[in-house]
Amino acid sequence: MCAAGRRWGRRQRALLWAVLLAAWEAAWGQLRYSVPEEMPKGSFVGDVAKDLGLQLPEISDRGVRVVSEGSTQYFALHRKTGHLVTAERIDREQLCESVQQCVLRCELIVEEEMKFYEIEVEITDINDNEPSFKEIELEQKMSETTAPGSRYPLPEAHDPDSGRNSLQSYELSGDEHFSLAVQAGPGGDQRPELVLAKALDREEAAFHELVLRAMDGGDPARTGTARIRVTVLDANDNAPVFSQAEYTVRVPEDVPVGSVLVTITATDRDEGLNGHVKYSFKKITEKASRIFHLDSETGDITLLRSLDFEEGNSYELEVQAHDGGGLSDTAKVVISVTDVNDNVPVISVRSALNEISEDAPSGTVVALLHVHDKDSGVNGEVRCSLDRDIPFRLQSSHGNYYSVVTARELDREQVSEYNVTVRAADGGSPSLQSSAVLALRVLDVNDNAPVFAEERYSARLAENNAAGALVLTVRATDADWGQNARVRYRLAEGRVRGAPLSSYVSVQAETGALYALRSLDYEQLRELQLCVRAEDGGAPALSSNVSVRLQIVDENDNAPQVLYPPAAGAAAAWSGVELAPRRSEAGALVAKVVAVDADAGQNAWLSYELAKATEPGLFRVGLHSGEVRTARSPLARDAARHSLVVLVRDHGRPALSATATLSVVLAESVAELLAELGSAAHEAAAPGEPAASLTRWLVLAVAAVSCLFVAFLLLLLALRLRRCHRQQLLPPDSGALRGVPVSHFVGIDGVRAFLQSYSHDVSLTADSRKSHLRFSAASCCDTLPARPPPDEPAPLLGHEDSAGALPSDPAPPSQAQPNTDWRFSQTQRPGTSGSQNGEEAGAWPNNQFDTEMLQAMILASANEAADGNSTLGGGNGTMGLSARYGPQFTLQHVPDYRQNVYIPGSNATLTNAAGKRDAKNAAPAGGNKKKSGKKEKK
Repeated sequence: MCAAGRRWGRRQRALLWAVLLAAWEAAWGQLRYSVPEEMPKGSFVGDVAKDLGLQLPEISDRGVRVVSEGSTQYFALHRKTGHLVTAERIDREQLCESVQQCVLRCELIVEEEMKFYEIEVEITDINDNEPSFKEIELEQKMSETTAPGSRYPLPEAHDPDSGRNSLQSYELSGDEHFSLAVQAGPGGDQRPELVLAKALDREEAAFHELVLRAMDGGDPARTGTARIRVTVLDANDNAPVFSQAEYTVRVPEDVPVGSVLVTITATDRDEGLNGHVKYSFKKITEKASRIFHLDSETGDITLLRSLDFEEGNSYELEVQAHDGGGLSDTAKVVISVTDVNDNVPVISVRSALNEISEDAPSGTVVALLHVHDKDSGVNGEVRCSLDRDIPFRLQSSHGNYYSVVTARELDREQVSEYNVTVRAADGGSPSLQSSAVLALRVLDVNDNAPVFAEERYSARLAENNAAGALVLTVRATDADWGQNARVRYRLAEGRVRGAPLSSYVSVQAETGALYALRSLDYEQLRELQLCVRAEDGGAPALSSNVSVRLQIVDENDNAPQVLYPPAAGAAAAWSGVELAPRRSEAGALVAKVVAVDADAGQNAWLSYELAKATEPGLFRVGLHSGEVRTARSPLARDAARHSLVVLVRDHGRPALSATATLSVVLAESVAELLAELGSAAHEAAAPGEPAASLTRWLVLAVAAVSCLFVAFLLLLLALRLRRCHRQQLLPPDSGALRGVPVSHFVGIDGVRAFLQSYSHDVSLTADSRKSHLRFSAASCCDTLPARPPPDEPAPLLGHEDSAGALPSDPAPPSQAQPNTDWRFSQTQRPGTSGSQNGEEAGAWPNNQFDTEMLQAMILASANEAADGNSTLGGGNGTMGLSARYGPQFTLQHVPDYRQNVYIPGSNATLTNAAGKRDAKNAAPAGGNKKKSGKKEKK
């Protein structure tokens, strides 16, 4: 009873120690199990989930798996139960051939937590192998002189099992001459020997058949047999003897195949057949038999295949030398293999990420690696490293495990994919290296705004474009990827000429193509400024803007517009009539065609040419100025009336043109002029009316004009007296008086037009031939006269000094030069209406009849007033004076084409210096008088 209690106490203590050992191993992350060999696939090994405290749902969610070293996976994890089960049938003898305790190691990897646990499984032996002899048929030769008690070594049986399942005993049966003796070897192994129990007699039996049995300790026991045939020979009293009882040799594992590792030698003092020695392996493992070969004649042990230190570092061989008489001797051969650095380190990727966000924090684990080298010593020491200039680093973990972590923040726009190369090098000389590549793709984050290809865009678009015409294409790129890099375009809000910008242009959201939605006109809109925004598809979206400048290019879509002479209507038969004295010299200015073009640049450059003339060769037209001049002096045989058609053409492609028709009348005196005008008016009004009616109307017109002329002289006299009275009231240094304004003339449009165009100071006497014309300061400018303000009346006559403006002035003043502020330079003239050559420059044609001209205008005014349907103020039935010189032809009645406007009596064009002219004080000026005996020349 006491003995039973003591045994129960010992069992409790053993159980307690086992529990404490299991708890200690679990705490250090190591589990240990045991399982018999030859268990079927899927057999239970241990409850890993319970031992590690893992819940069953976590096994599949956390990516728990079992990894074994080597190419064969012997264990697996059951997902539903959490049990460690066998993945293959395990043969202990195959895995642990020469190891007493067979232990397989594996690791349990938890991928989500980046953890691992070591598991050791002991493979226990079962009696699945019977003892076996290398040769089941043995032949033993004995001399008949062999003394009883002689011993002959027998081949040993081999049982791969261990423990009690291994070889335990031998048994011999078959003959009384022999018995079996079992000797214990140095390593505790049993060596059977055949003992001669009774002397042999060859004459009684030449052969003896024996059966040798080997038995293990299993339950039930397994046995193996070998048949021994003993041949009785003649006497051989000397056995071979080895030169040494044990041969030891050390060879490197890279020794070439076929090399002689060691040579064994044995001698026999017998002669003949009994002295001939042969060698053989007496005891050798199956593995060693595939590696080494023993030459039976020479005793050379050669290498059949390459050695591998990692498979076996030492081999023990037992060799036998026997002579021809059956005597033998044994020796031991120990071959030690030295390690050579012939194994490269092996890198195993236990767990790795395929993708990582570019905003992942530094220190993020991307891979778990295991490094192993089969070599030993320094050759098995492994060092791991990564390439430089990559945002990753290695972190050493427990044992041979390494973690690859991020060293800094990533940027997908710089590097979108990484092939992280992990290199492992051992400590051998030379060092062997291996590498593993981890492919890692960087996921995009919307951290880049779209960037336009250009800082600003500009395009030129011809006017009159078709609606929907492509203007240009803006392009922006986004360094991000996928939806974050998808760029869409839109217009910024804006207004053009009061209308939304989107009614003029539109941008295609996907391509960035900019289209014109309407036909554009250069004359209305010359430039369009807009802003295009590019926005990516990220959340939140990022955007950028670019300015686009659209220049409208002018096209020749406007024909020249003739401002003077005006187009003649049905009731204006003599609109555009010009007067020229018959005594005009060659080059005298007759008229000027004034035209403008709404286009710009080359399309607005105008040229003039004479397309048709009643008398070819009599007149010519300035190519760029439009001035009509006499090409030669008129002859008596030349007709009095001439019709000129002037063609005005711009320089566009194709060129556009317009025509102007001028009527020129050559008159020698007032009577001839009136006769020509009367006949022309009669022909235009009633071609069939008799000449007597025309004469009657002409007489009435002359009378009316005479009356008006007398009234005009009285009015001038009254104004002159008023002026003198005002000058007496003013201080003497009040300055010069300016020209005569239009508002001081009442009812006489022709005279008003003439005087306003030239702005002369007029002094009249009873005899018109002694009248004096003097240019005022305001009339010397190369421009059209401007109307004075209504609240600023202008005097009729200019200021005269105490001497008076009499013909007897000893030194008449010279004519003042034109004001250069009103001139354009050649580069500033977009049109071609200005004078540009020397032949077209000059003053107004010389008047041969100044007083007669004034009287003729007054008579014509009276005639038209009596007619009741026309005036001298530029109407349809006038002589064209008002159209050429009248107040209607001012800047307030025409568009702003001042660069193309001609100033009568000057070779300059109108500029923006009008303000300057108005601001200047009138300078004293006088007329340039030339006494020709008849008239005063302007």
